[in-house]
Amino acid sequence: MKLPVTIHQARLGASEFKVIRPARPLRHAALLDHDRYLDCYLDQDAARCIGALWALAATSPRALIHLPMRTNRLPSATLSAADGRPLDLLLLHHTLQFAPARWKELRARLGPGRPRTVTLQAPPAVDSIDFEARHHRENRDVFHQHLHAETLFMTGSAKLFRETARHFLDLAQDGPGHAAAHPSSSHFCTEFHGTDGTLAPTARQLHIEYCEEWPD
Repeated sequence: MKLPVTIHQARLGASEFKVIRPARPLRHAALLDHDRYLDCYLDQDAARCIGALWALAATSPRALIHLPMRTNRLPSATLSAADGRPLDLLLLHHTLQFAPARWKELRARLGPGRPRTVTLQAPPAVDSIDFEARHHRENRDVFHQHLHAETLFMTGSAKLFRETARHFLDLAQDGPGHAAAHPSSSHFCTEFHGTDGTLAPTARQLHIEYCEEWPD
């Protein structure tokens, strides 16, 4: 899988940071904060791109992966219930130990960046993932969430990013077919939730829904 991205470099004090963004804007993507839970709406292209960037986070432990989407318009089906606060998404490896409070300043320092195409490996097969281990009491391999500067931080390990990229890639693969086969009941979604062993106890459920119809 090949993915066009933009690489940005910016310095804060003595530290230099690398920020990776998708090369093309995610026009049909929205992330909403509803206090108790989070909603994400994606079309096929956005789901495929985010899945690829999610997988890229597994192999880029020294980079912050930024998905700007907070200024996007919402899908047509959600306009009447859009009571959430729009957010961007930031993916980062836990070993980077980047303080969320520094993000607003770092974001303001990002220039146009330089284009690059990265090659990604296919995600692991479902039958190779040890789902049972996620529910062991000693499991600490979970996503931690922080909210700062209108951005949701998802902080996790390489293994966790690699195994959960499938949430988005499966949505991109199966969502259009489901919508075509069920025009009167086209809801198709996936979730990160508190019982699947991928979220820290303080993290909120993330509901991800496939949407075909978006305003121009």
